[in-house]
Amino acid sequence: MSDRRNVAPNDLEAFWMPFTANRQFKKAPRLFVGAKDMRYTTNDGREVLDGTAGLWCVNAGHCRPKITEAIREQAGELDYAPAFQLGHPKAFELANRLVDLAPKGMGHVFYTNSGSESVDTALKMALAYHRVRGEGGRFRLIGRERAYHGINFGGTSVGGIVTNRKMFGTLLTGVDHIPHTHLPDQNAFTRGEPEHGLHLANELERVVALHDPSTVAAVIVEPVAGSTGVLIPPKGYLKRLREICDKHGILLIFDEVITGFGRLGTPFAADYFGVTPDIMTTAKGLTNGVIPMGAVLVKDEIHDAFMNGPEHMIEFMHGYTYSGNPIASAAALATLETYQDEGLLTRAAELSDYWAEGLHSLKDCPHVIDIRNLGLIGAIELESLPGEPTKRAFNAFLKAYESGLLIRTTGDIIALSPPLIISKAEIDELFDKLRTVLMNNI
Repeated sequence: MSDRRNVAPNDLEAFWMPFTANRQFKKAPRLFVGAKDMRYTTNDGREVLDGTAGLWCVNAGHCRPKITEAIREQAGELDYAPAFQLGHPKAFELANRLVDLAPKGMGHVFYTNSGSESVDTALKMALAYHRVRGEGGRFRLIGRERAYHGINFGGTSVGGIVTNRKMFGTLLTGVDHIPHTHLPDQNAFTRGEPEHGLHLANELERVVALHDPSTVAAVIVEPVAGSTGVLIPPKGYLKRLREICDKHGILLIFDEVITGFGRLGTPFAADYFGVTPDIMTTAKGLTNGVIPMGAVLVKDEIHDAFMNGPEHMIEFMHGYTYSGNPIASAAALATLETYQDEGLLTRAAELSDYWAEGLHSLKDCPHVIDIRNLGLIGAIELESLPGEPTKRAFNAFLKAYESGLLIRTTGDIIALSPPLIISKAEIDELFDKLRTVLMNNI
């Protein structure tokens, strides 16, 4: 057995990296060693403008003092408390703060540790809700093509990104999918919500009829599909899904792991679109990406349906060792305070027009076939290299990094979602750098 103590600290081999081309990365690693506000610092001393809020999560910018201090204080006061049959004050305080932010009627919070766990929790909650109401025949779950709902078995099953599914067999049974909403021939280069595509919501009626409405437990969608490449819902689409779910007694779940906490200029996408789901999943921006934490928000009637039977019996047989962890709770409370102090939950609304102008100014760059935006989210879709899908966008990612800009790619789509603290000057810098990349490297 080798002596691991003699392995150099910069040996990269042991870490099997997630969603990464490991062999390519380890030949030419890209390492961050510091961050502050809008910028990362690399191991070779360069600054990189964060165009993606880390992974859609650092909404308040990096290393914010209030959050850092809250973590430090909590670690010295109470590092861990069991979440089963015991509690600590900050978990309850945070739940109250989240309920105050949430759409009216969503009065209860269940803690998780990630968006993936939030999704699986929401799916189990939906199935269990129908069962405790005497409708255990509702076992089907309906997702959407091209959807991303994390990487646990439930989220992968209702998700619709083929490359995320194809290695893992049949996944969950009883799952179906409605079509995605991407109509490039009709909606290319749309600013904001597309005009065309409302009819795609009616596909839910067809799928429900195929299986019999009495067998369907829940429908889950991202209000804005993020990780698949920023697909904006057509006008009226989400309201129509709500109507169909109400008609058939089906729960509607919004996956707000990306859109929650100010990304569209409102606390949640539910507020932006004026559609309240039955269950809402969150994570990412909840703690500003600092510490893993997620939260599932539910309507009161769903929670209350479980509160029957003997009071000493556990009502919902589900949870995690780190649900509502004290340090994560402290980080989340400080994050919400930072959002409030700086008006970050609505700042995207103030910048969205300026953001859209900068984004759509790249329309004339080579190989750009579509641009999409909403709030402080953007996508630039590129024509694929013949026979080499994803390579053109990945080349752009590498060149952007070299030029001091962090972007995210999915397929041949560049996705952008900067911290909500971004200034207009930094928006200009971001798009100037990206223009140079698109004009010269691919």
